[in-house]
Amino acid sequence: MTSPSATLTVWASAWLAGNSAPDDVIDALHAWAPMHLVCAGDHVTAGRTGLPWPDPQDRGAAALLQTIRRAISEPDTEIRLVLPGPGDVRGIPAGTTFAAAAVNAGEGILIGPQGRPGTGLVPHVEGPDVLRWTVSCLEQLPVDAHHTGLGEAEFTMRETVRDAAAALETLHMLDSGFGADPRALIADALAESALHRYPATIPARALRILDSADQVAAILTVAEQMAPARTVTASAAASLEDLLRPLRSAVRSARTAAINACARDARPA
Repeated sequence: MTSPSATLTVWASAWLAGNSAPDDVIDALHAWAPMHLVCAGDHVTAGRTGLPWPDPQDRGAAALLQTIRRAISEPDTEIRLVLPGPGDVRGIPAGTTFAAAAVNAGEGILIGPQGRPGTGLVPHVEGPDVLRWTVSCLEQLPVDAHHTGLGEAEFTMRETVRDAAAALETLHMLDSGFGADPRALIADALAESALHRYPATIPARALRILDSADQVAAILTVAEQMAPARTVTASAAASLEDLLRPLRSAVRSARTAAINACARDARPA
């Protein structure tokens, strides 16, 4: 698992479907931080939810479960992960406090029926052992017009793994004189993501997609760490960004497709 929002999306969905206990969700969140603060994103949300605003309170991860439980009262409610990136704000309700927070964090969760009012959650690192979750009431959730199926996502990630490896080779990372073995750095990055577990009920195809996305993300992380020595000019830096940007986008798309498919499959009939 690579983000608190992905963890909460997939584990809360398993909990609501009866496949996980509340303590399982809380334990998964505590792998990110032992303390979770929860607050409203604005005074309107505070009035509707009773959450504190503007200062958060240490209500613990259990407060997130209460917030989600309150937000799923309508039929056709979904829990949906969003992973915005530079120039990529697909699935984000424009002009909202949630949008600004999600873009800044690079992640967020939408809860509710598509095209109708709903709830947004965004985590922020508040300190070494603290995550602050900001909750927003949204007047209308976006319709997912960019839905990617698992078959398409798996095919794309197979191509992306090859492209990422080729990009690393193109940049001559293995003999760049960086002073560290990039293969060891990639292994370290993968080991860190593996610390966050998935529910046992996650489909095998979704797990393969997420593993491939983690592999590409680890390669890109190492490439970015080692690239400065080779990007001494503006044109070289721009060329590197042009090389890596589509790979980052593919990783975000694959992760959202896999996590959201798990969330949809977990919904009670």
